[in-house]
Amino acid sequence: MPADTILKRLFDRAASHPTAPAYCAKRGGVWVPTGYGAYADHVRRAGKALIALGCQPGGTVSILGYNRPEWVVFDLACMAIGGAPAGIYTTSSPSEARYIIHHAESPVVLVENAAQWEKVRKERANLPHLRWVVTMEGTTIDDPMVLTWEQFLSKGSAVPDADFFARMHALEPGNMATLIYTSGTTGPPKGVMLSHENLAWTATTAAREAGSIHPGDCNLSYLPLSHIAEQIVTIHGPITAGSTVYYAESLDKVPANLREVRPTIFFGVPRIWEKFHAGITAKLGEATGTKKRIADWALRVGSRVNDLRMRSARVPRRLALQHRLADRLVFSKMKAALGLDRARICVTGAAPLAKEVIEFFGSIDVMLLEGYGLSETAGTGTLNHPGAVRIGTVGTCARGFELKIAGDGEILVRGRNVFLGYYKDPTATAEALADGFLHTGDLGSLDAKGFVSITGRKKEIIITAGGKNVAPTNIEAALKNHPLVSEAIVIGDRRKYLTVLITLDGEAAVRFRGERALNDDAAHPDHPAILAEVQRALDAVNGDLAHVEQVKKFRILNAPFSIETGELTPTLKLKRSVVASKFADEIESMYGG
Repeated sequence: MPADTILKRLFDRAASHPTAPAYCAKRGGVWVPTGYGAYADHVRRAGKALIALGCQPGGTVSILGYNRPEWVVFDLACMAIGGAPAGIYTTSSPSEARYIIHHAESPVVLVENAAQWEKVRKERANLPHLRWVVTMEGTTIDDPMVLTWEQFLSKGSAVPDADFFARMHALEPGNMATLIYTSGTTGPPKGVMLSHENLAWTATTAAREAGSIHPGDCNLSYLPLSHIAEQIVTIHGPITAGSTVYYAESLDKVPANLREVRPTIFFGVPRIWEKFHAGITAKLGEATGTKKRIADWALRVGSRVNDLRMRSARVPRRLALQHRLADRLVFSKMKAALGLDRARICVTGAAPLAKEVIEFFGSIDVMLLEGYGLSETAGTGTLNHPGAVRIGTVGTCARGFELKIAGDGEILVRGRNVFLGYYKDPTATAEALADGFLHTGDLGSLDAKGFVSITGRKKEIIITAGGKNVAPTNIEAALKNHPLVSEAIVIGDRRKYLTVLITLDGEAAVRFRGERALNDDAAHPDHPAILAEVQRALDAVNGDLAHVEQVKKFRILNAPFSIETGELTPTLKLKRSVVASKFADEIESMYGG
């Protein structure tokens, strides 16, 4: 009997529901569905092609491209024949792409287009293991190393189906199934080895814990597939539940695609929810007269209902009637404008999201479930559940997942989702997996009802000159709750006091200047009106902090942090060491004298 793997689940579903829609992609401006039967057939053909190209069990392939069906088919095909795919962020430089391809020793790489191929071409001389490059549909490269998608698939025609299924049926739960390279916030990326059991257990748990995902559900795939959370949302979870995935056309078209697809499940990193929040609150700020009074009343009603629903408490009949009216007049329009009018399950994770943002979405009838997981835990671990939400926490442990707090506050976990170790790095593996637990490097607390709070990263804890320990992430999240603040990074290690570097949200700054009829000079971040507004935001945050945690000074930078300029990882996490180095002069100016 073959082991319970994501591949077995795919082929079982293809046999039982071959025409059920597995995924949809835009072709000629129209969403075109592909059934589970065809999905499995694409994986079989790609798997045979990889066998023909010499891929062996235990080997790897690499993938460099945006979310598309070919990405997932290639990924699953590699797993099916006993290999482990390694995704590369599309924003990676040629040297960053080379690092992963070389470290994984991949003989075959799938690239999306000519721009991604160019990264590989530039580093080809430094990739001794590379034999073949495959392009996704629609791209042809004139190079003997490169195969079009059609040429690649044709390579497998001489390989018997029996060879493919023999490989697939030989998979064991403990075999390495995929490599997830970390985003490199603290050094070179490490290859997280996840097993078939890790993926299968996580997919089942994610579907159950988030609120019973079923075949009628659909979601939009748009976050980087190199990240395990998006792989669970796009690949393993939908196959397990039998739901449908829509592939976004591009990052720029995500807002439009959201309104077209109207997903029932939506996963967003905090920056996505912050942008949604900023847009809605800006629109609300424009309301006057009767419209403003109705909106304010609706938000008050929504907040009361959301507070009861989070605790599974009964909503009184009169309040329920008011909520239905508020939905008809206000909430339904807001949700439709975002494309979330059908959303049953909305999840946020990967970084802290301000309490005020979560409460706001709850007030417009969009309950955000905040969770916690790492690449090393296959992206899962804890989650706030429908009817059991405690804002400010990342929820409670999934069934079968154990979490405890060490004496120094570090979160330790174990469960069937915990990784095998770091690829080719036994020293780092031994440090992470000790005493039967994964040492996460995160700091947190656990309350009497099992809700987990994340207070920071051990490596990011600021120790002031006075010896006080300060976790910067929650301070930063609170500052980013102000519409003007795009990013904030708190400074203060071995310093007498804390300071913060701030970048402005461009759209919010334009609105701010327009509302106050400021002249063109106000475009500069050092304009007195901008400085005064940021100071007010800082004062409000400081009012809720202990004296040692209060931020004394700030500087507004001239340009936002970005992936392209190196301050953010592809998952929009801050690279603190890069920021500290690039803006050393600005930092020192806050400590002068």
